[in-house]
Amino acid sequence: MNDQPPIALTREAILSGKIHNMIKRHASPFEMRTEAERTASLDAMFVGEPIREDVWLFAYGSLIWNPAIYFTEQRCVTVRGYHRKFCLEVHLGRGSPEAPGLMLGLDRGGSCRGVALRIPAARAREELEVVWQREMVGTAYTARWLRAAGNGEAIRAIGFVVDRTHDRYVGGMEELQAAALIANASGFLGPCADYLHQTSSHLTKLGIPDSGLLRLQALVGKIRRETAV
Repeated sequence: MNDQPPIALTREAILSGKIHNMIKRHASPFEMRTEAERTASLDAMFVGEPIREDVWLFAYGSLIWNPAIYFTEQRCVTVRGYHRKFCLEVHLGRGSPEAPGLMLGLDRGGSCRGVALRIPAARAREELEVVWQREMVGTAYTARWLRAAGNGEAIRAIGFVVDRTHDRYVGGMEELQAAALIANASGFLGPCADYLHQTSSHLTKLGIPDSGLLRLQALVGKIRRETAV
């Protein structure tokens, strides 16, 4: 476990480079995108054109409870073709090389209920640059336009899909093994179990509970109680 007090993942910490520098300092094998690569990735979402319309961002993990960006509306939506899963092994942030954690990703197949955040066109580029510095610092996610439905309306939203060819992808991991990793992992952002709890509890409060996360929570709680004895 990491005994250092966790760093808050705030807008200021992202924009100041504090989070980026922590990643650089602690993860020599971690493949990072360059600033130019991140910019090119964001530009590609809009084919290099100015953003003239409001942009929807699909939140399925920590963006739900800690978006760190400006938005004017949020709504519960369902994305089809992808499901939420702890499928990405992490050795920093919410884990360490000695006790790796797991992070959520959108994995292929099924459906996912989450939150769509509406970013006004006038601020979309500025806010999305914050999101890109946060979600696209590494190479494990691919940004894609997803079809989402909610409030009787279909919208197009940006979402971050896990790259199944990435060396940290662990989509086939058994639930009990995943729970053991989550229960014992911690990094400079705090315990992995807190990340699970925050995501699951917020989905439940929104009226869109995730049964898989609730099962994981129960398993993680059991493991942590047993190891504390």
